Amino acid sequence: MEKKRPLILISNDDGYHSKGLRSLIEMVSPLADLLVCAPESGRSGFSCAFSAAVPLHLKHRRSMEGVEIWSCSGTPVDCVKIALDQLCKDRRPDMVIGGINHGDNASVNSHYSGTMGVTMEGCMKYIPSVAFSLCDHRDDADFAPLTRLVRSITERVLREGLPKGVCLNVNFPLGEEFRGVRICRMARGTWGKEVVKCRHPRDYDYYWMTGEYTNDEPEAEDTDNWALSHGYVAITPTEVDVTSYEMMEKMKDWTF
Repeated sequence: MEKKRPLILISNDDGYHSKGLRSLIEMVSPLADLLVCAPESGRSGFSCAFSAAVPLHLKHRRSMEGVEIWSCSGTPVDCVKIALDQLCKDRRPDMVIGGINHGDNASVNSHYSGTMGVTMEGCMKYIPSVAFSLCDHRDDADFAPLTRLVRSITERVLREGLPKGVCLNVNFPLGEEFRGVRICRMARGTWGKEVVKCRHPRDYDYYWMTGEYTNDEPEAEDTDNWALSHGYVAITPTEVDVTSYEMMEKMKDWTF
């Protein structure tokens, strides 16, 4: 790889073989050299989990001009950690990108998302980091409409960076065209009916994790859910620091 170009580290939670990741490579390869290290299979819902009790396996998949692709047996965060430690010894990435995810990571979904786990891990390493997601879970989802904005956002972050401790969660609505871009906050939402109980023929119970999402403030026009449901791309600046400073002030009068 030429060292004159920026280096972007890419990972995801759908696996190194996913169409979203392949599409992302095509979109941003004109802008930078790419190092891809992604799970060997789907790891959705792993958030910031990493493997503390099992060994990991790292496998080189293929090389193209300006692009190296590796897979890891662990979680999305494992992929970022092992790539930075083992594959980036002589060259620190200028940016970390998670995605493009099959399915949105808006509202509270961002807390569960392995795609956001990738992005938060990069952010915690003080590397400008962005997550891209599309509101389409299909394996053959059409990512082409995202190309211009993915490139534009990537170029801007490479050029200007992001504040330490801040990353971007970018969600695209389903559609061939978008009404625009909104900078918005995370919507308050909740998941219900999350467990399906089943009976095995061998006479024991087993369970599937599922769920139905509810937007708890559907009329709030400053949220990511509202933007997506009205055809806008939602960009939510997200912080590593989860401290409630308002509550800190209130607790100053507490006595113990």
